[in-house]
Amino acid sequence: MTVLEFKGSCLCGSVRYELSGDARRFYHCHCQRCRKATGTGHATNIMVKEENFNWLSGTSLLKRYNVPDAERFYTHFCSECGSAMPRDVPEIGMMIIPAGSLDNVIDIKPEARIFWDSRASWSCGVDEIPTFPEYPD
Repeated sequence: MTVLEFKGSCLCGSVRYELSGDARRFYHCHCQRCRKATGTGHATNIMVKEENFNWLSGTSLLKRYNVPDAERFYTHFCSECGSAMPRDVPEIGMMIIPAGSLDNVIDIKPEARIFWDSRASWSCGVDEIPTFPEYPD
């Protein structure tokens, strides 16, 4: 685990957050939901404990979209600019941080590609990052 201290924000800067704590996981997720939510070949997310996360401003601008058939998946975004924002997963006590929302450079790299077997055929070739058909053990 790597201790992170960073701030993040949406594209328009109205929603801001900070975090200080251990990075629990750092994945590229290739599942269909993440592809749809990002409009790209995968989502790149960092998982951190909820207690280490703090919203600084703009929470009234946050909107949530619950995927109807999903148990825990939803999207959180700024209603002004549409940027993906961190979301909580209370069942596991974690925050999922979209890595692209970070304001500063972090000194860690993704540790795995998950849901590799459901990736889009046009997305990402094999590289040095381990792949998993779904979640790692």
